[in-house]
Amino acid sequence: MASRTFGPRSSRQENIAGRPEGQGVLKPGQRTVLSVLSENEQRTRLIGQVSSKYEQTFHDAPACDVTSFASTVVGHLAESVTLQFTKESASFLLPSELQILDDAVHEVGAGSCMDSSMYSLPDEEIYTLEDVMCVSEYAEDIHRHLRECEIKYRPNPSYMKKQPDITSSMRVILVDWLVEVSEEYKLCSETLYLAVNYLDRFLSCMSVLRGKLQLVGTAAILLASKYEEVYPPELDEFIYITDDTYSKKQLLRMEQHLLRVLAFDMTAPTIQQFLLQYTSKEQVCTRTVNLALYLSELSLLEVDPFAQFLPSKTAAAAFCLANYTLNKSLWPESLYVFTGYSLAVLGPCMKELHKLHRGASSRPQQAIQEKYKSARYNQVSLLHPVLSLPLP
Repeated sequence: MASRTFGPRSSRQENIAGRPEGQGVLKPGQRTVLSVLSENEQRTRLIGQVSSKYEQTFHDAPACDVTSFASTVVGHLAESVTLQFTKESASFLLPSELQILDDAVHEVGAGSCMDSSMYSLPDEEIYTLEDVMCVSEYAEDIHRHLRECEIKYRPNPSYMKKQPDITSSMRVILVDWLVEVSEEYKLCSETLYLAVNYLDRFLSCMSVLRGKLQLVGTAAILLASKYEEVYPPELDEFIYITDDTYSKKQLLRMEQHLLRVLAFDMTAPTIQQFLLQYTSKEQVCTRTVNLALYLSELSLLEVDPFAQFLPSKTAAAAFCLANYTLNKSLWPESLYVFTGYSLAVLGPCMKELHKLHRGASSRPQQAIQEKYKSARYNQVSLLHPVLSLPLP
């Protein structure tokens, strides 16, 4: 099947803007699709720029409201208790009513959302999560646990050499598309990081044909959405954005296959989790935080060389590069003590990030560039990278 390219930016903006607020499934002509990749076409393909619909003024999130947080947790617990209504507790129902209950349980198992009009919380919630995750009393214990887990849940750094039918450039296009999907459905940034982790770990274990690569990526972000989002998009949404290249049955089977290969280990440390710890430990301005997030997200595109670095090291290198770019400072002593990483250890990763930063504006995949051009992220992708680094 021939590869489809994204439409012009103007038409895509009109299509996305034309969707009524809260409507679950897109209308014809509104799809953000990747379709099947071919080796020749993927080299010359130019991906359209992401819609600016999601751009909004950035506001610092308020401090975490413990009372509100507790109420939310209690509400979700009560909701989940209600959903655990089983046939055994419904013995008084008529057979026809039991059949309706069977159908409802089947739909929930198929991955449908509770309410398609409800979308995930905006990324501003990340700063509330930072407050919860980086509680000073437990910060060192949390960091120690994440450092242990990142080794267990890292992909094989050289897995792409063993793939017979896909290339690194195909993966770049897929990850760029996943960024656009996450923006289209307003998914948390953590969902994107998890999806890429699932994708790379799966490809480390399984050989995949190019015609199924997008299916694996779609299943990965579907699982990450179910894990991370409060209201993940419906299964039909993920079928639709692939331009119906795959059926619902195929996606569900791939989801099951991916779960089995990953041994149902869905809790994987990500670059963002470490970066939020570092920026909480060493207070820096919002612009520096956003630039570090931008650099971290750029690293998701390239499996080589960034698969060689652990997430904690990539996060530290992104912090260093952002701090030097804006503040002419590198790695503070407090973070050296906290992480055990010296500047000499971070140097190779920092150099690779700097190279990626310098070439970001000229590469054909621009989804991350467009995302971080918004005022919400202080337009950090428009900042000029430094010409050189004070590293040996």
